[in-house]
Amino acid sequence: MALADPQSVTVAGTTSPLPRTGIDRNSADYTSSDGTLKFSVSHQYGRRNRSIIRIDTNKISPDPLTDVKQKISASAYVLVDRPAVGFTNADMSALVTGLTTWLTATSGANLTKVLGGES
Repeated sequence: MALADPQSVTVAGTTSPLPRTGIDRNSADYTSSDGTLKFSVSHQYGRRNRSIIRIDTNKISPDPLTDVKQKISASAYVLVDRPAVGFTNADMSALVTGLTTWLTATSGANLTKVLGGES
């Protein structure tokens, strides 16, 4: 079963519609019309099941040393790894919700600390 087409993602207050640009048995890609955002969901099944929800972005930025413009990219993703049996979808949903709630607590203060190098 596939996610709805298109998907929408809001980054920095801007919502982007992302139509499906690729689909396979266990994965799908959704890409913005200008190619700067790509959202993907993929699954691997075996003794352990893995689900990856990922967003990639790119932009043109000047190199601070040479001032030559270059294409740069960044990614953020959530990996859910679990044994094939023993944890329910509700168990895993609660775990991911706990993580995302911690990251976004107090307007993202914890995420900002981690991105700043705190551990």
